[in-house]
Amino acid sequence: MGLKCCLGGTTFHTLKIAVIPSSSYSSTFRPLSKTLTLGPLLLPRLHKLSSLPQLLPRALSAAPAIQATPSPNPDERVVKLQWKAAIDFKWIRDNKAAVAANVKNRNSNANLELVLELYERMLNVQKEVERLRAERNVVANKMKGKLEPSERQKLIEEGKILKEGLATLEEDLIAVTDELQQEAQRIPNMTHPDVPVGGEDCSVLRKVVGSPRMFRFPIKDHVQLGKDLDLIEFDAAAEVSGSKFYYLKNEAVLLEMALINWTISEVTRRGFTPLITPEIVRSSVVEKCGFQPRGENTQVYSIEGSDQCLIGTAEIPVGGIHMDSILAESALPLKYVAYSHCFRTEAGAAGTATRGLYRVHQFSKVEMFILCRPEESDSYHEELIGIEEHLFSSLGFHFKTLDMASVDLGAPAYRKFDIEAWMPGLGRFGEISSASSCTDYQSRRLGIRYRPEASSSSSPKKGKGNLAPTQFVHTLNATACAVPRMMICLLENFQQDDGSVIIPEPLRPFTGGLEVITPKSR
Repeated sequence: MGLKCCLGGTTFHTLKIAVIPSSSYSSTFRPLSKTLTLGPLLLPRLHKLSSLPQLLPRALSAAPAIQATPSPNPDERVVKLQWKAAIDFKWIRDNKAAVAANVKNRNSNANLELVLELYERMLNVQKEVERLRAERNVVANKMKGKLEPSERQKLIEEGKILKEGLATLEEDLIAVTDELQQEAQRIPNMTHPDVPVGGEDCSVLRKVVGSPRMFRFPIKDHVQLGKDLDLIEFDAAAEVSGSKFYYLKNEAVLLEMALINWTISEVTRRGFTPLITPEIVRSSVVEKCGFQPRGENTQVYSIEGSDQCLIGTAEIPVGGIHMDSILAESALPLKYVAYSHCFRTEAGAAGTATRGLYRVHQFSKVEMFILCRPEESDSYHEELIGIEEHLFSSLGFHFKTLDMASVDLGAPAYRKFDIEAWMPGLGRFGEISSASSCTDYQSRRLGIRYRPEASSSSSPKKGKGNLAPTQFVHTLNATACAVPRMMICLLENFQQDDGSVIIPEPLRPFTGGLEVITPKSR
């Protein structure tokens, strides 16, 4: 099961566009204070009120929080509710040892002790708020009867003190809840018991398909092939857009379209609904999918002056399509195959290992996404990795499937399988896809539930009591085709000694029958 109380993730990080100085970013997203001083809990006759701790500013959209909004009437306080994940902090407290071990195994920066401390503070303030509300109600009821003027005035003064004290405590509750949510979003999902503990080198080999092609001529990498065949233009793109951008030309354009159309065709035949998604989303949706700012090496481009950002994967807009919904059990599973462009800063990526198309700022990708009942998520995870392996086998790739170790899991992932394909021009395996089960980690934040159908054996009840309680769906995602890395594999593995590149047979119906990319006559 997924961690019922977790809020956020830290693998996908928000970045300001270049016009925003990096210093602004670091000051805006600095970690919250590790301590929060609440005003003293009010006594029945308290005459001095504690001051409200100042709420910390947040950029773009609020993290899971309750935020106070000023009212036009100074005597009236209005509380505006921002989005909150369905957190079960009691579950965290009751399973402290397991959560702490998981945080350690995943090398997470979550501060579990602080989360539990803030939770206890919140409970204490809530109790005091409830007590004062009860006292205020008692005073209000007394004032409904016939009273002597002096007694009525005494009750008015008492009610005023209670009202002011309650307002201050409610603001204290907002502040501690806000910090509690901010800290809790650092806690990663729980981890599948079969996931190896450790760094990437501890990942377990699950499957190997094919073998490396033996070349009888000096091979080229995709950068040289792209230049010789007039397929890829890096230099002009760098002048126009900056480093890590590229133009595709000639047959490379047909090859990208073929990859996308072939992949969507193959996946839709397996019952997936095709989607083309928005490529700009609200930053709150990014957060609800478990992607959060962390440190200075960030991946998401945010749009200045708005609460929006560019997507780094179609997983985000697809995850949001059923946000705040209660689905019928009969509608599950929901399977989507989504095409989008993706935008990533690739902060810190440099060197020969990431040259050419391997790490770029903009690319096309086809993503699979499933929403299902909790008891079915393991089997659908196997289905996703099976689809990926079928796609890459059909294209004749040599690849290996890995059960990724705990430190390599993104915060939302309960378990993740990566596929790495052999790229002979680069002389190494390179990741071309991953398939992750996120259990209920994302759905608790996105508010996606389903209502189980009532069992025929259950006794009938009247009214709403006859409805089964809702449950959170499980979500899974998997890469069907990340075009640039697929392009690397195709160009490098199927190059010929005359400089041409053979197009794999499954793609030919989608390239207009083109079978070979040949050097252009000079």
